[in-house]
Amino acid sequence: MREGFGSPEISAGGPEGGSCYKRSRDLQEVALRAKADEESGNARSVPWRRPRGLAYSSYPNPGADISDGWRQELQELAASLAFRVRRGANALERLVDRDPYHVAPYRGYGRPGRILLLARVHEDEGLAAPDVRHGKARNLLGMLKRLESDPLPRARVRASLPGGDRELVADDEGFVREWLDADPGPADDSWSTVRLQLLHPSQVAGPAVVAPILLPPASADYGVISDMDDTVLQSEVASFLRAARMVLLENARTRLPFAGVAAFYRALRDGTGGAGNPIFYVSSSPWNLYDVISGFLEAEEIPAGPLLLRDWDLGLSLLRNEAHKSSHIREILETYAGLRFILVGDSAQEDPEIYTRVVAAHPDRILAVYIRNIEPRPERSAAIGRLAEAVKTAGSTLVLADDTLTVASHAAAHGWIRREALPEIGGEKRADEGEGGKEDAPGVPTHPWAPTVVVDPDLGPGDLT
Repeated sequence: MREGFGSPEISAGGPEGGSCYKRSRDLQEVALRAKADEESGNARSVPWRRPRGLAYSSYPNPGADISDGWRQELQELAASLAFRVRRGANALERLVDRDPYHVAPYRGYGRPGRILLLARVHEDEGLAAPDVRHGKARNLLGMLKRLESDPLPRARVRASLPGGDRELVADDEGFVREWLDADPGPADDSWSTVRLQLLHPSQVAGPAVVAPILLPPASADYGVISDMDDTVLQSEVASFLRAARMVLLENARTRLPFAGVAAFYRALRDGTGGAGNPIFYVSSSPWNLYDVISGFLEAEEIPAGPLLLRDWDLGLSLLRNEAHKSSHIREILETYAGLRFILVGDSAQEDPEIYTRVVAAHPDRILAVYIRNIEPRPERSAAIGRLAEAVKTAGSTLVLADDTLTVASHAAAHGWIRREALPEIGGEKRADEGEGGKEDAPGVPTHPWAPTVVVDPDLGPGDLT
């Protein structure tokens, strides 16, 4: 599934159509024109200038050397070839692999009259339910099956809605992502459902599955948009080897949250009086890990919410973490135009920078930005401190802290959660960190304590627990 939801950030070489080949032809035309200018004595004064009518989004600097353009072309051509090789390999495997296809429903969201439906059609690998007793080898086998599972391109899926059935078509990676002008039916505790069924010419229509749809109640005071890795779930994404070890060798029942997170997120959901505030998880983890992350939330009793992950397609889009998160956040804010939000992330990647831009683009929509300090390096803390000043100027507040209880105290001080919830959050934190509790996952280094950064006109670090 491509990133951007209609925005220009489309993976190079994707099925949207050979843009790199078109630009190659355009480059040849430009080169011929340049040669003709030189022979006629009308050589241009700069080494590279595109003619009228040619748009090169890949070349933001018109004065760049033409070799820079060709390097970009080669990168896009490599991504296009990789996509075609993978698509061909998947097609060949579908001829010999007899695993049945099924619809894997994902949690969507919406409002009355408009919903986002999310699912993927891929092979059913028959994965066993996670268990704390499963060893590393079994977890590795399960993860390899997830990563290897083949999608069904252009699959047809029937969605059963109160107003009538809709037939949806998956993309080339088997993803179904459709905004529908429809009501899914009455919500039970903020969740409604849509029945999905695979329509496949080579097999009997598969069993119906249910896609949950989050419909925030009118009582919601605010929403929460949270990162997942190294914010809720210990992932060590800053270290490739440690992150790979956790992903490959653990399962939903052995992955560990940060201390106190479950109680804090329950407090955010409940607000000051059972408000039912919606929580959205926006992560750069691949969709292949959806069942792992969903199972982790369930096992740790962390409130469920839409999991907005991404397709790890080969190509330049894999590096566009900001585009992925920003587009999802923008879409959530537009869907719930009357709701304010709290943003939660960590310092390891780009969350502070992304959230600062969100605050600037949506004044008065963001109550607070909470950042978990994963790697307390002085230069990183100083950079986030400068971002915090920008957040304050835009009308919000940013807290950078080592632990969950500090940000929970800030939320309680502003009346966003009940102050009575703090003992539970603190108690869970102590239990998680105590003997036999949820201490750091194996291989996670211990970092020195770092000072809390609070840029809030009403509160300072000394006002927090």
